[in-house]
Amino acid sequence: MTQELLTPDTPAGAVLVVDFGAQYAQLIARRVREADVYSEIVPHTMPAAEMLAKKPAAIILSGGPSSVYAAGAPVLEEAVVTAGVPVLGICYGFQAMSRALGGGVAQTGQREYGETTATVQVEDSVLFAGQPAQQVVWMSHGDAVDHAPQGCRVTASTPGAPVAAFEDRERRLFGVQWHPEVLHSAHGQAVLVNFLRDGAGIEPTWTSGNVVEQLVEDIRARVGEDRVICGLSGGVDSSVAAALVQRAVGKQLTCVFVDHGLLREGEAEQVEQDFVAATGVDLVVVDARERFLSALAGVSDPETKRKAIGREFIRVFEQAARDIVQAHDGQHGGDPDDHPVKWLVQGTLYPDVVESGGGAGTANIKSHHNVGGLPDDLQFQLIEPLRSLFKDEVRQVGLELGVPESIVWRQPFPGPGLGIRIVGEVTGERLEILRRADAIARAELTAAGLDRDIWQCPVVLLADVRSVGVQGDGRTYGHPIVLRPVSSEDAMTADWTRLPYDVLARISSRITNEVPDVNRVVLDVTSKPPGTIEWE
Repeated sequence: MTQELLTPDTPAGAVLVVDFGAQYAQLIARRVREADVYSEIVPHTMPAAEMLAKKPAAIILSGGPSSVYAAGAPVLEEAVVTAGVPVLGICYGFQAMSRALGGGVAQTGQREYGETTATVQVEDSVLFAGQPAQQVVWMSHGDAVDHAPQGCRVTASTPGAPVAAFEDRERRLFGVQWHPEVLHSAHGQAVLVNFLRDGAGIEPTWTSGNVVEQLVEDIRARVGEDRVICGLSGGVDSSVAAALVQRAVGKQLTCVFVDHGLLREGEAEQVEQDFVAATGVDLVVVDARERFLSALAGVSDPETKRKAIGREFIRVFEQAARDIVQAHDGQHGGDPDDHPVKWLVQGTLYPDVVESGGGAGTANIKSHHNVGGLPDDLQFQLIEPLRSLFKDEVRQVGLELGVPESIVWRQPFPGPGLGIRIVGEVTGERLEILRRADAIARAELTAAGLDRDIWQCPVVLLADVRSVGVQGDGRTYGHPIVLRPVSSEDAMTADWTRLPYDVLARISSRITNEVPDVNRVVLDVTSKPPGTIEWE
């Protein structure tokens, strides 16, 4: 069967974020949504006519690593800024916008990187209304606009950029040299909100209630009377996706929970008790532990592990779908071929798509089992209703749908489970070691009241590494366990969480005392980038 992807249509009046290769393009899109306005990222290579055909409420031009003078540098079509659509240029987008409007960009030889102070030069600026005249901003540029386009008024400057912002109220054109989307720019969100509300006149209608309504309509219209199957892991992503589809099609949905043996302690019970009790969803539990362990035997390469796990997931789903149809038609009569399961629901999020190379110009950092790890001969069409949402938006949608808070606020857990938290071959013995260590870390974090203070805390077993230790007056040769506590907003970037030393000490002491074959606990203090959140 040819794959078809059911994803939400672009809502009318979206803000288009034109990606010029910026590391912060996704962050701009997030900040716009935090202002209750829908945003969508499009590549700079999209023709202006195609952008304008989407009827955007506004366009934001992102930064980028290029110089506007460099050969092959991204070019902004003049039509984008002359069509009457409100436009905000940021960093490279600001410079490209200036050139397209007839302004000047100079290679000044004076660079500005990091925090600097911007001075607002006018009192009636649209972008800087309600903000102090002096504000800390985050700069990253070598070139600079040396004179504003005709009709545009200079509204701010910095020591290295006399023309650090300009605006033309009549044509609704605005630009800043710095990055308002990053937290280092003290009033950056206010700049974006002022552009959206006052510069572009956009009403804040992108709310969780409206999102649920739109997604339910999309799913119901496309699925019709077809049967649907959902792979339910117990995590927030698949749980919200399942609740959303159930809201749309009711009993046409059957959820399949695959116990692949790569779960953490208590996860199966949480799905069978909490989620089913709250939603009443039809749940089938499949015990596939031996199947997955057999598929992973002798496999150490992380990408091969991910793909093997993804392949086995799909094969289990396919068999479950056949079993569901046969059971249904055995009860009601009829030919199973007349009632196939057509759709597979997955909780794919926007960061999954980006990291799997799903965006223009993005690198394939790693395949996700529900993005880059699917077999070519997939027998289902996909429903990925959360594909355009960030994690925080998914949580709000989940609360709107009545998903239990214990699931909504659960720390992210990868689809491949503990299989990618074992560096080396996955075996039953190694899974038990990691499962126990993970349970101890989670219990101590909960006891310390830190669950909401961290994004997640992967616990990693270095199975192919041995370290010397002393336990019980004897020399040991055990495995190290890695703690990876991180703080993040959306998993696109992250920093390691500064947990209290006493909490770390309790976790380390309990693991080394209570988990056999572990004699060392280490702390990962790497940010993302350069490291990813997961080790594999």
